[in-house]
Amino acid sequence: MLDDALFLASKAFWMVARPNTLALLLLSLGVLLLLARRRFGRWPALLGLAWFIAVATTPLATWLTWPLENRFARPDPAPTRVDGVVVLGGAVDQELTAARGIPALNGAAERMTEAVALARRFPQARIIFTGGTPNPLGNALTEADVARQVFTALGLPPERVVYENQARNTHENATLSRPLANPQPGQVWLLVTSASHMPRAMGVFRAAGWPITAWPVNYSTGTTHASGYDAPFSQRLGMAEWALREYTGLAAYWALGRTNALLPAP
Repeated sequence: MLDDALFLASKAFWMVARPNTLALLLLSLGVLLLLARRRFGRWPALLGLAWFIAVATTPLATWLTWPLENRFARPDPAPTRVDGVVVLGGAVDQELTAARGIPALNGAAERMTEAVALARRFPQARIIFTGGTPNPLGNALTEADVARQVFTALGLPPERVVYENQARNTHENATLSRPLANPQPGQVWLLVTSASHMPRAMGVFRAAGWPITAWPVNYSTGTTHASGYDAPFSQRLGMAEWALREYTGLAAYWALGRTNALLPAP
């Protein structure tokens, strides 16, 4: 019951607190107050406008994302033996899949393609995909259902993949997939998720008693300050918001005891 309440509370909180939405609300409120001749309306208007100006004119999105994406790197050299690969959900679009009848992927699609590449590179490795229905309103399709369609279409034999279809967040990804994997001492397991999500994911898996190895994918930043201007404005807005979402998630998970460090390190 507590997990259900926390899950719903987190979704409700982020609907209002997400930076782009909050900035737009502040800007709109400020304009309405100014139109009503309330001079103090300039403060919420300026705050909202400042967010959009900062993202448009500076590499703010890149600055916010770098500490997350650069936190964990793939092992170098890569392991010669891999016993298993855990792929986190978040790369599929259940609504579009249900609407159009074909599996749909989103901007984190590299989680899926890298899983197939690793399955072929390490033919003895077990593959576990974990993802249920992160939408509080529910969905007829789970992320695991869509993942099964994707992996089958890409040629992965059905017996290679174990699907966990109940997890709604990163904490449940770890706690629900660990019993399925039953990792043994000395085994090498790789964790596949977006680079910006890797610190939180690693913290949660460690707290669950699983010494897993980070295998980040889906980078959204380059390595220079100039690259911070490469993406269009709308994409940078999304990148900045995602980074702040991760920092919020890290703080919340640390406060709840779901990770042992505020910003997990290698």
